[in-house]
Amino acid sequence: MIAVIVCWLFVVFDGYDLIVYGNVISSLQDEWGINASTAGTLGSLAFVGMMIGAVLAGRISDAIGRKQAVIGCVVVLSVFTTLCAVAPGPVLFGIMRLIAGIGLGGLVPTSNALAAELVPDKWRAAVATMMMSGVPIGGSIAALVGIPVIPNWGWRPMFAFALVPLLVLVPLAVKVLPKHEALETHPDNSEGGFRSLLGSQFRTVSIMFAAVTVVTLLAWYGLGTWLPKLMQGEGTDLGNALTFSLALNLGAVAGSFITAWGGVRWGSVPTSIVAAFVAGVALLLLLTDPPVATVYLIFVLAGVGTHGTQALIIAAVASYYPDHLRGTALGWALGVGRIGAVAAPQIGGWLLAAGLGAHSNFVLFGVSALISSLLLTVIWKKFPARHETVRPLAAH
Repeated sequence: MIAVIVCWLFVVFDGYDLIVYGNVISSLQDEWGINASTAGTLGSLAFVGMMIGAVLAGRISDAIGRKQAVIGCVVVLSVFTTLCAVAPGPVLFGIMRLIAGIGLGGLVPTSNALAAELVPDKWRAAVATMMMSGVPIGGSIAALVGIPVIPNWGWRPMFAFALVPLLVLVPLAVKVLPKHEALETHPDNSEGGFRSLLGSQFRTVSIMFAAVTVVTLLAWYGLGTWLPKLMQGEGTDLGNALTFSLALNLGAVAGSFITAWGGVRWGSVPTSIVAAFVAGVALLLLLTDPPVATVYLIFVLAGVGTHGTQALIIAAVASYYPDHLRGTALGWALGVGRIGAVAAPQIGGWLLAAGLGAHSNFVLFGVSALISSLLLTVIWKKFPARHETVRPLAAH
């Protein structure tokens, strides 16, 4: 159990490092004089690194072992996120974010693959969604820390916080994470790696999982990157804008556990269909300019739906593939899916730079969530899960 908790804590810091950039965009623009488009490019660089890291780390973890891959990813993300705190300008800052992103992208699939192997099959959906609750918890910490820190000490201390996992959690992980050997032979005598993942047996569902991850991450990370800035553009100050970000992330935390329960009871994919639909509808309701209290509720629902959907996708992938392909499959889905994460900050910045305002971003993210729901419906109807255990409706 302690090994699963350590993996979860790593994901918490992964979430902090992901969301922290959205909280400091305004400060970076003020200090370095960059426009929204350039700020979007800087935001996208971490996700480019994540795309590389997710694809490579999933395969590497299957080849050399989960423990080594997890610890290596944490070291990379901690060191290079901390270096962002001393970057003298946007160019070096962007390079550091790119390299840190490789560790960020590799950590989620390797941690989830390791955690999945430490629990019984019937609890994998619950553990996967619990693991992913670490991302919005980390984002919530970033918002809570940013409210007092950024106005008083600036944006740089926000990145220095990444030293904590390097100094505290890595030594603990060395002691408690179980050693995992690469699987040289497979029970079904099938070939491992991307050749098997994209072979005739798994090709179509692998492509579908990658596609649905693209649109889901576009919605989730688009909101995570731009929400404070969007709400400032609607007339709120930085402190209040960060409270909207906090609502989004707290909704995502709640969503991780709500969808975990739903995934165990009804299955990961059916639950994710509903979660993505709720998020899409909620975000489009922002076009009606609702009152402030309703806006907070909308962002809570958006957090529940977007992040909950992504957590359930990870749980579904862990259930659709045999053990020897799990890390590779998670890395594939999250790696290719990072195209959405890369695109989200950049497209959001372009829309703002073009003067289209916050509503254009909310349309983009809302429609993406609805497309996610549609693609998941296709997966559910055409590709039934192979290994997932679902509790009966009347179970207690």
